[in-house]
Amino acid sequence: MSGGHSHPPPGHAGGRHRWRLAVSFGLVASFFGVELVAGIMSQSLALLSDAGHMAADVVTLGAALLATRIAARPDTTGRRTFGSYRAEIFASGLAVLVMIAVSIYIVIAAIGRMGSTPEVGSTAMFVVGAIGLVINVIALLLLRGGAGESLNVKGAYLEVVADTLGSIGVIVAAVLITVTGEAVWDTVIALAIGAFVLLRALRLGREVLAVLGQHAPAGMVPDTVMEALTAVDGVEEVHDLHLWTLTSGMDVATAHLVVRDESDEVLAQATALLRDQFGIAHATLQVETSDSKHCQGVDW
Repeated sequence: MSGGHSHPPPGHAGGRHRWRLAVSFGLVASFFGVELVAGIMSQSLALLSDAGHMAADVVTLGAALLATRIAARPDTTGRRTFGSYRAEIFASGLAVLVMIAVSIYIVIAAIGRMGSTPEVGSTAMFVVGAIGLVINVIALLLLRGGAGESLNVKGAYLEVVADTLGSIGVIVAAVLITVTGEAVWDTVIALAIGAFVLLRALRLGREVLAVLGQHAPAGMVPDTVMEALTAVDGVEEVHDLHLWTLTSGMDVATAHLVVRDESDEVLAQATALLRDQFGIAHATLQVETSDSKHCQGVDW
């Protein structure tokens, strides 16, 4: 049996975009208190729901930022053979839970307001909503660059997307209340925001569960990988192929290669193929000769 190993990239995707998370966290955290006070004083459910989004942003961005630190730290126990990279996926899962909780709170609060006619301060709503929109747009522009590479950053990005929509909703609600004189628009907009947040949370949740369930990486077809390995010169058969994502930007593979003659050249070609063609960050390959009677080390 031989092992072929391709080494992880110098920095995982989340770590490369840590500075984006840090700046966004500072911006959002600084504005959260202002919006919360304004929401309480104006009695605006839309503004309070947006403040709830801001609180969720602070928690999500903070967790994402902490996760990138944990993922990068060296293992001192000798037991974390895969490192601590999964911390970023758990942070993404936390983002999902926070978004679901916020959306449920908004819906419950909106239902509770039905039939009542609260005095809503539309001017405060408009001003605070506009400031929040500016801050959210800046955070969005910062996080967008890393959302396509890191599930951790994507979780934070989607949370800020939801909050940006919340800020827009606050502004729209303020305008409608001013024009129509009807406070019900505050509740309607809040319900719409809650529904949107819930849908985005469920979509991200599916991606998180796919990683934790060790599904094949998104966009990677196991049969295609197997066919490519089988086409390597000297390989007769490929079996026990496993593909999964450790964390964003770090896909892992294991496989057994049946070869005519055991050769380091076959191993090198197969490892290079997985790295260059499929972006596999780490591959472990077991090589067996075609005259072997039994596959070594396979129980399932």
